[in-house]
Amino acid sequence: MNPTIRDARATDLEAIITIARAGAIEANRYAPLDLDDPRYRQVFDIIDRDPNHRLIVVESEGEVVGTLFLSFLPDLMGPGQWRGQLENVHVRADHRGKGLGGMLIEWAIGQCRERNCTFAQLTSNKKRSDAHRFYERLGFERSHDGFKLKL
Repeated sequence: MNPTIRDARATDLEAIITIARAGAIEANRYAPLDLDDPRYRQVFDIIDRDPNHRLIVVESEGEVVGTLFLSFLPDLMGPGQWRGQLENVHVRADHRGKGLGGMLIEWAIGQCRERNCTFAQLTSNKKRSDAHRFYERLGFERSHDGFKLKL
């Protein structure tokens, strides 16, 4: 069965959260996992209603094995310019090396092109050197340093 890419459903939340946390370098900075926490569903509903945000999964043999969050951001640097922001790109460990991550990224780039985005951009933890090589193989260039302020 070929893997498929689709918009996430609320029933996918447990798999999405589990996959994303397993792939996060700094997973210990998150509160203990409580999948019954209603805030997960609240955030999912916000994403689901907003046409500028898409929570995506890749499904293989009926299982969610990868995820990506895609946002379309207006940008005043050029008239009518938009940027595609790719975040939380994760593939389940037992499915890595099968081309699913590349398939997700290429799909997202295609979505950005359809929305006439000027750029597709992403951030990645500085410690994820394998991920950096992966993104560079797909044509992404290191151009900026990112900063975060924990609130």
